This record gives sequence, C-alpha cells and structure tokens, in this order.
Amino acid sequence: MKMLPSAVVLLVSLVLAGASAQAQVVNEFSAGISQFASPYGITAGPDGNLWFTETNEPRIGRISPAGAITEFSAGISAPAIPWGNTAGPDGNLWFTELAGRRIGRITPAGVVTEFSAGISLDASPFGITAGPDGNLWFTEGSGNRIGRITPTGVITEFGTGSPGIPLFITAGPDGNLWFTDATGAIGRITPTGVVTKFVAGISSAAGLWGITAGPDGNLWFAGAGGIIGRITPAGVVTEFSAGISPGAGLRHITIGPDGELWFTEMSGNRIGRITIPVGSAPIPTLQGWALGILALLLVLIGIRRAPRH
Repeated sequence: MKMLPSAVVLLVSLVLAGASAQAQVVNEFSAGISQFASPYGITAGPDGNLWFTETNEPRIGRISPAGAITEFSAGISAPAIPWGNTAGPDGNLWFTELAGRRIGRITPAGVVTEFSAGISLDASPFGITAGPDGNLWFTEGSGNRIGRITPTGVITEFGTGSPGIPLFITAGPDGNLWFTDATGAIGRITPTGVVTKFVAGISSAAGLWGITAGPDGNLWFAGAGGIIGRITPAGVVTEFSAGISPGAGLRHITIGPDGELWFTEMSGNRIGRITIPVGSAPIPTLQGWALGILALLLVLIGIRRAPRH
C-alpha cells in the first residue's frame, strides 16, 4: 500500500461573504506537527478543537482554532496507520487504524484506548462515523464488511452480501448508515445490519470516495472520476459533472454552515462548492493537495507535494 506524502497539515478556514463565499482567508499551520506525519482525517471535537489523524506516524493530533497543535501517541500500538476519525456520542473522538485492525478512542485529554476484539483479521478499518443509534459505525475495506462499535467497545461485524470494498460512511437522514463502495455502488445499512446496495445511475468511471448527508434529505457523494452524485433514501442516483475541471480528483464532501455542499479536489488543488451548478475556489498554496473536508467548520487538510515512500 502506498503511503501518503510527507506533509504538513493545513487548517483552512473558509470565511464566507454571504452565500456567494467570495471572500476566502487561508491559514496554514505546521508548528507542532512532527516531520513525516502525513495528516489525513480531520473532524471537529466536542472540546472546541479540531482533531486529526497522522498516517505515517501512529499519532492523533489536536489543533485549536488559534493553531496550537498537540500530538498524542501514548496508547496507540504499532502498526496502526490512524485513518478516519469522528466525534462520538460519548464526548470522545474515535478513529480507525488501517494497519492495526483496531478502533481507537481518544478523550479530549489525550487518553487512548484501543479495541480489537470482534474485528476480523482481514478487516483494515477505514471510514468511521457516529450512528443514529448511539454507536460508532466503520467500514472494513479489505474485509468487505461494515462494523459497529458501542461506546464501551463491543464490536459487531456485518457482511455486505456481495463483493465490495466499503470506503467512507455517514449517517443518513433516514436513520440508516450509508457508505461508498469502490466497486461502484452506494450501500445502505440499517442499525440492525441489513445491507442494500445501489448501482443504477452510477457511472463506471465515477471512482466513489466521500459521502455525506445533504441539506435536502438526500445523500451526496464525491467521485475521483470527477463527479458529484446525489442518491435519495429510495436509491435514485443523479450525477453532476458540469463545472468540475478534468482530472480534479474529487475526494471528500461535507455540508457547510452556509447550507451548501463543499468538496475537495485532490489533484486539482481546489475546493469545490455545489449548488448545481458547480463552482470551485483555488487554494493559494501552489504545491498543496486538498485531502479532507470533514468538519462543520469547513476545515480541511492540505498536504504539500513530496516524494512518495
């Protein structure tokens, strides 16, 4: 598996000037981040800070709105590769360990607990989200399963019923969990573990990646192939590509405080906003890669280009 490039984290705050979002202020922070950290997932924490995963080193980072960074590694076993993360219903932060076959929990004070009992050996936990049932739900990309973990660490796995590679997952407006599948499907799983997959209307070159609940009662997903997709709770898919630059490499998508949907263009070095039609705003850092946009504050991670290793 290729590691992400060595990088510094970019805490990006997009200051919106009304609904048009024409005024944008970008701030970058690197002091306090270890060399070769390769930050990836980021989420808003219950403590008013932002929390991010460091994939190259087994650490979890915390950054305040003012840019003060603290890294935590105690309690994270190697190998780990912390990947996705989310705020939990218990007031803690939860994260997946892609290489460690574990789910981690970290308190706002930085105390880490890892859970592995109940996770299959081929799991490779990837995306994670808080569910409508008070539990955390995560994907197992290599194991083709969806996992559920309670705030006390009890894990249950559910097979998806067909070949697949579950990637990212989000809570839907219908009380279910929805996930992207790299084989070209959008999956829905009920809190009791019943899985349904939808493929009609999804183009073969979509390259499914991030997914989020939209302000319109539907689910919205981003595709590395240059599309933004909408799927209704009934499974009806519509794709949008007009206005997205060729080779943009869409990755993550989230709803912003302005009620719009925002997404990252990893290869295109842009942030996009979809109101249908699509518009995108360049990131000033010339060598930056936008990777994640996972918080209510429209915060994202940018990674400077560096040789892969």
